[in-house]
Amino acid sequence: MEKRLFPSIGREISLLGFGLMRLPTFGGQAKNIDYPTVEKMVDRALEAGINYFDTAYVYHEGESETNAGRALSRHNRADYHVATKLPLWIVSSAQRAESIFAEQLQKLQTDYIDFYLAHNIGASSFKILEDLKVYDILSQKKQAGQIRYLGFSVHDSPQHLDKILAAHDWDFAQIQLNYIDWVSLKSEELYQKLTAKNIPVIIMEPVRGGALANLPADAEKLLRTYDPKASSASWALRFAASLPGVMTVLSGMSAPDQMEDNLATFSSFKPLNDAERVILDKVATSFRLANAVPCTGCRYCMDCPQGVNIPINLSIYNQYRAMMLENQQLAPLMFGNYYRTLVESEQAVNCLACGECSTHCPQNISISDHLKQIADLAASISDS
Repeated sequence: MEKRLFPSIGREISLLGFGLMRLPTFGGQAKNIDYPTVEKMVDRALEAGINYFDTAYVYHEGESETNAGRALSRHNRADYHVATKLPLWIVSSAQRAESIFAEQLQKLQTDYIDFYLAHNIGASSFKILEDLKVYDILSQKKQAGQIRYLGFSVHDSPQHLDKILAAHDWDFAQIQLNYIDWVSLKSEELYQKLTAKNIPVIIMEPVRGGALANLPADAEKLLRTYDPKASSASWALRFAASLPGVMTVLSGMSAPDQMEDNLATFSSFKPLNDAERVILDKVATSFRLANAVPCTGCRYCMDCPQGVNIPINLSIYNQYRAMMLENQQLAPLMFGNYYRTLVESEQAVNCLACGECSTHCPQNISISDHLKQIADLAASISDS
């Protein structure tokens, strides 16, 4: 397993990190985690040299940390680094921050967190960070040895990142970066600002919630022609991991076969060459033409008060858009078939445009507008 060492961290960290955000589940329910499979995947990851495991208080409706602690605590604590996050948007007081941290230690079955992050610092959560002096609280825990390294994650503009960096000293930072968002979400600028300050970078969403593992046919063909054996996901992971200053690339692995594919990519890691970068530029253009909604399936928008399954609706719509480039007659039929598999209460037509989901979306998607498009499309197909 490829590892990287940063002087400011002083530990070798596996270039591939196990993201515990999209664990295998039963019945499609985020909270119903398939623990036996998780245990096997954690064991396999450690065996292969992965030593960075990333979770969060809110992942899997609060169950990710519990399952991570259960699986990891069976191993020598010195063999792995655990990262988790404080969800600032639910922190109403200093006491609340303290209680969440204590709960996380209990769930993770440890007495310290290796990498602790202020989770998704946006404008409102930055105000909470400052007003409640949360950074000071976490710094005290670092001094006491309960936190080894203190960082943050962010889905925002380069200008907002400047504000975060100016406010405090940070040991590391986590940003969304992939070959689509490199330009469209200004990931390149975020990355450059961090590396200019010698801040180790953790990459999240390198495969864009799995979207870059399921490309439009013409994009897939470009990759397969160059390297028939390489998966689409491996290209996306290599793009992120090829960047200097990146400490680890998180992959939200949901199944053992995904883990094996990722391990193959990082066990004999090869940075992208110039020819491969040109190909990915072409793939990115094809992807942008096909995909209407930049959803990564993170589920921060859930649960919807009306019961709408937002990520699934957006995923079905993106599949429809991709299919439209290939077969305009088949695409509506496929969309209709997939849409009807949803329970009626989960369908986009139930959206009341309350806007609550958009306030939690890291991608700043106008979710209600897209759900209306989906509902209208579904109605037009059923009437035809």
